[in-house]
Amino acid sequence: MAPISISDERTVALPAERVWKVFLDPSAMPKVCAGFIDAVEVKGDGGPGTVRTMKVNPAVKGGGLFKSHVVACDNSARVIKLEVLDVPDGSKVGKLKSHLTEAKIEAAGVGTSVAKLKVDYELEDGSSLSPEKEKIILNSYFDLLKMVEDYLVAHPTEYA
Repeated sequence: MAPISISDERTVALPAERVWKVFLDPSAMPKVCAGFIDAVEVKGDGGPGTVRTMKVNPAVKGGGLFKSHVVACDNSARVIKLEVLDVPDGSKVGKLKSHLTEAKIEAAGVGTSVAKLKVDYELEDGSSLSPEKEKIILNSYFDLLKMVEDYLVAHPTEYA
């Protein structure tokens, strides 16, 4: 069965360039998302093939190690595609056969941007997730984005 695609978008009260700079610097995530992300290990130069391992605080439901690799990164279009390689046992949505995420940050006016997210996934048994579980996947990414937004608003000179 072909992967199932889900997508959504959110407005961000920041210029696209500032948000994108954080996306390109995964080592910033423990600071930007303090209390949620404890550490990030990066193997590679940030381009295709780079492997990112993110340690989510164990106190957070679903915490543990998340591993992904960069499939594509287009700085001029502000698009990054990541294949999720591993998630902790006890994931909120269960075990996926495949999980590919595409995030795009677009300028949307003076001082604002739009974050567009597309997730392609496949379950081991070929079925689809419930709409509630699909929403959990999308919202988990947008929750991280909200932490980034809040941090950058509170620290206007960082990533400027």
